[in-house]
Amino acid sequence: MVVARPEASSGVDGRAEASRSDTPSSAVPSYELTSRRIEIERDTETAHRWLNHPKSAYWGMVNSSLADVERLLREAESDPDPRFGMRMGYFEGEPQFLFELYNPVTSDLAKPGTGYAHEPGDIGMHLLVSSSERRLAGFTGNVMLHIMRTAFFDCGAERVVVEPDHRNLDVQRLNAAVGFRVVGDFPVADKIARLSYCTRADFLRVTDSGRSLATDQLENP
Repeated sequence: MVVARPEASSGVDGRAEASRSDTPSSAVPSYELTSRRIEIERDTETAHRWLNHPKSAYWGMVNSSLADVERLLREAESDPDPRFGMRMGYFEGEPQFLFELYNPVTSDLAKPGTGYAHEPGDIGMHLLVSSSERRLAGFTGNVMLHIMRTAFFDCGAERVVVEPDHRNLDVQRLNAAVGFRVVGDFPVADKIARLSYCTRADFLRVTDSGRSLATDQLENP
């Protein structure tokens, strides 16, 4: 079973606070990103380093061991459906982000009281962006676009589901910038989650068919 986790790091949903600047005042720069399926032996140490960074606290794995992280990755990779699992993301040849596409019906979202209502074509998403000294405007927004394109265009999702911690305002702005709509706040695992959905139609409309962010949603209130 996939454990329900946040979806962006360093602070943004759990997992992605912008370790790089992600609240541009106008146009968001574009970066060429790639990703591949996780390789447990190759990637556990990198994921362990990222998950133990204080900015990744929403993942709930600060002070985790290498064995803990390996178990997390193996669990995520245990679903036989090839759409689901962990992927490592790259920029300029270096690993910079990690994301999970998971089956909501085999996660904590399937438990009573979470507010989740399953629809065919649902895919859940979690995101972790590495903490870096190098600051690139709009980087995490580009990561989010890459992940959403992967979910919709490569994996055939009809709707992407996220459940960030309700206190994580950074990731909620990022979610809105790609078309997520908030359903409400519900208990999921050990947090109060802000359950949100993004349909394929909303993603295409808000992001110009996956090409750009709704930058007005990224402005600080």
